[in-house]
Amino acid sequence: MRAVVYTEAGQAGVMRLVERQVPEPGAGEVRVRIEVSGVNPTDWKARRGGSSFPEMVPNQDGAGVIDAVGEGVDPSRVGERVWLWEAADERANGTAQEYVALPSRQAVKLEDRLSFDLGASLGIPALTAHRCLTVADGGPDRLSPGALAGRTVLVAGGAGAVGHAAIQLATWAGAEVIATVSGDEKARLASAAGAHHTFNYRVGDAAERIRALVPGGIDIVVEVSPAINAELDAHVVGPNAVVACYATDGGSDVTLPVYALMGPNIRYQFVLVYTVPAAAKDDAVADVTRAAADGALPVGEEAGLPLHRFPLERTGDAHDAVESGAVGKVLIDVS
Repeated sequence: MRAVVYTEAGQAGVMRLVERQVPEPGAGEVRVRIEVSGVNPTDWKARRGGSSFPEMVPNQDGAGVIDAVGEGVDPSRVGERVWLWEAADERANGTAQEYVALPSRQAVKLEDRLSFDLGASLGIPALTAHRCLTVADGGPDRLSPGALAGRTVLVAGGAGAVGHAAIQLATWAGAEVIATVSGDEKARLASAAGAHHTFNYRVGDAAERIRALVPGGIDIVVEVSPAINAELDAHVVGPNAVVACYATDGGSDVTLPVYALMGPNIRYQFVLVYTVPAAAKDDAVADVTRAAADGALPVGEEAGLPLHRFPLERTGDAHDAVESGAVGKVLIDVS
């Protein structure tokens, strides 16, 4: 089978296309014929940092069809369409290859009417967004229609992959959703994803405009740039709000106005999807699967998430596209 591998840290050029043996699923595993592989920022960052494995296949997310199962897995799963999450987490085999064997729980049923493109776009972005939306005091700790009714959610960077998923999940759960963006085109994408209001943070005083729209303050902030947005967030949050930070765009050191946040009991929650507790991860997988089945997580230009496609042999170009800030979702056509 064809697979993309790297054996050392470095730029995208360290990856190469090779022929490997088709893997056999072990106990508790399934083997998936990959149709589409999804690329996330953590994929190129992991490659830059190197690997503890002699040979590494990149990419955490993907979608395909189960074609074999290991001991202890129901044989009826053969032929099942699935989406994958964290395929390469603490493992040497990601989704940038024609077949991958991985634990059965990490291959989740994908409804027949849902595309492999959608399946490969879930994973890291949707599970991260779910965690950000379920860490507020008083809950909810699960998402479903109505779970966020009466809540107002601010999504920073609403045109990004996690921002896009956060808008969709929050809207599906009944929240009023506000997104901050850097321009008109990104505002269009955030609105297409379902944001009820968008604000260009480069024009005027975005914090004042958001506060005027929501005098009682924001309940949940899904934050991609905590260092840059600390002042804005402090101005717009309401009592007992949570600022859920999942990235460090714009700097890794955050200066907070302590007294402004102490009075209303504002909490900062940092989120790394790979280390989310197992029970919370399972809940997120179940909720994301339900949202997708409900039609709440569409992808594509018309849904606010443009797709950028690359063949497997151009996996390096796909990684470079994500690293350079491609707006939308970068996918690799494997099969």
